[in-house]
Amino acid sequence: MKTYQTIKLSADKGIARIILNRPDIRNAFNEIMISELTDAFQHAGAMADVRVIILQGEGKSFCAGADLNWMRDVSGYSYEQNYAESLHLSECFYAIYSSPKPTIASIHGAAIGGANGLLAACDIAVCTSDTVFSLSEVKIGIVPACISPYVIKRVGEYGARELMLTGRRINGSEAETYKLVNKSLPADQVDEYIAQMVQMLLTSGPAAITQCKELIDKVVNHIDMNEALTYTARMIAEIRASAEGQEGMAAFLEKRKPKWVD
Repeated sequence: MKTYQTIKLSADKGIARIILNRPDIRNAFNEIMISELTDAFQHAGAMADVRVIILQGEGKSFCAGADLNWMRDVSGYSYEQNYAESLHLSECFYAIYSSPKPTIASIHGAAIGGANGLLAACDIAVCTSDTVFSLSEVKIGIVPACISPYVIKRVGEYGARELMLTGRRINGSEAETYKLVNKSLPADQVDEYIAQMVQMLLTSGPAAITQCKELIDKVVNHIDMNEALTYTARMIAEIRASAEGQEGMAAFLEKRKPKWVD
């Protein structure tokens, strides 16, 4: 298993955990963490025995946003240096969003600024009801640019306008109302809820889940409704004829569990 400076990666029983591991500064990210997160999601996504990826933070908070020391350095960069650094950040969020494996963010404590890009890029986000969220970039005269595609997908245009323009703080329950997260729960219920979600994912066909993610991405981001007619028909025809599709349909008709379920 790969080792990193700022995060931890482990895998067991089909579940990979990527843990932000700078608890002394509430897991604030810098250029090293950005690079390591990109690599870890790509590495876990390519592991044949990994079925689900969980992203979480060590210590008191999920992530407090950008590391102040890193921001101090970035403030002195040229445009070209800033562009290169920002492109790496965008690539990190896209690596999470485009992972072939289902991704779950487990959020507690605080999710400030760019941390919202990490959770919004995941397929499912679950938080404690007392988590503090803020898209605070405008408060320091910048904008939440690299995270915007993922946050806007989650909350919609006008929810994003309110949260991004005001930078106001909201709690976990409000984050669920805005659809920034899928579920907000008391702290003692989050792990059990995520465990149930993981079990549901593990009973689904592994290849089908990856293809379902591809399907959603293609339909939402890349084709119009006319193209969707033939694309979706081809996809279901291919899946029905695949080994996993044949096994899944046979198991259903024979009233038994498919082979990928333990």
